[in-house]
Amino acid sequence: MNMTVHIWGLPAPVWALGLPLAALLLDLMLGDPKNWPHPVRLVGLAVDSVNKLIRKAPRGLYGILGSVGVVVLVTGTGAVALLLCWLPWAGPVLALYLGFAGLALGCLLGEGRRVAAALSIGDDEVARRAVGYLVSRDTENMDRHAMSRALAESMSENLNDGLVAPYFYLALGSMAGPWWGVGMLWAYKAASTLDSMWGYRTPEYARLGWAAARLDDVLAWLPARITALAILCVARIQGLGRDMGFFRLLQATARDARRMESPNAGWPMAASAWAMGATMGGPTVYFGQTKDKPRLGPVDKDWDQDRILGLLRLVRASGVISALAMCGVAAVVLFVV
Repeated sequence: MNMTVHIWGLPAPVWALGLPLAALLLDLMLGDPKNWPHPVRLVGLAVDSVNKLIRKAPRGLYGILGSVGVVVLVTGTGAVALLLCWLPWAGPVLALYLGFAGLALGCLLGEGRRVAAALSIGDDEVARRAVGYLVSRDTENMDRHAMSRALAESMSENLNDGLVAPYFYLALGSMAGPWWGVGMLWAYKAASTLDSMWGYRTPEYARLGWAAARLDDVLAWLPARITALAILCVARIQGLGRDMGFFRLLQATARDARRMESPNAGWPMAASAWAMGATMGGPTVYFGQTKDKPRLGPVDKDWDQDRILGLLRLVRASGVISALAMCGVAAVVLFVV
């Protein structure tokens, strides 16, 4: 990167490395402030508008139009984010905000603590509402064990979706320039939002959402495995999973992860299950229908309060360490290579 380019008096590489670090710090400190505008909502509105346009076309065109819509929304979101960062004077401030707003570790930890606190005092109704904020499954009939398992699964999977994957693209793009990482982060966020809104295996979305689901699978493939590796490394540092060697934990994680329908979701979930010594998967209710998901981790080991609190610590440490490791790689490229 050109060291002679300065932004607000600082060399461009300093911005390229400092922005991801500052975004991570703000995310951990502030989480997701409820009254602040959030760009994901705007992306969701755009996705919904494109969905309504496609629905006016013949059903046989849904697959093609859905693919075109994915390309337009993903590239358009990344381009808008990049252009905002290039605005005179306001650009660096917007870049920092967009970098911070694209991460969700602080929010994830906050919601996880809220569920854990409600479960610890036996307030099942508050716990159900809080779990419902994190998961798409039905929560109204969940008992305490089911809520604890749902929380553990959501915390593990969303460590990748909410932090590691977007941070991966933030750090990767920053190697090309201070604002390119923000553009790549928001292109990924658009793909992830599309998958969450269109990527259902139902008659309504099977054609329209195919491209969205496949793109998200591709973009999250490497970050999901980085997340699992970070979880297992931190688990060893914290003294978890001592009854198994590290490579046995890694083999068990890989074996269980391949049982999942998603090529990515199982990796952080299986890593957390084996690290904490508790079972994920099993009967899960979606839209009134029970689905028997593959079991991950040790068989028939419930998520008690100690394991939930331990998982919260594991997720926080794994997220921070994986982000710092990615920043380290970016620093080598920016200042050494």
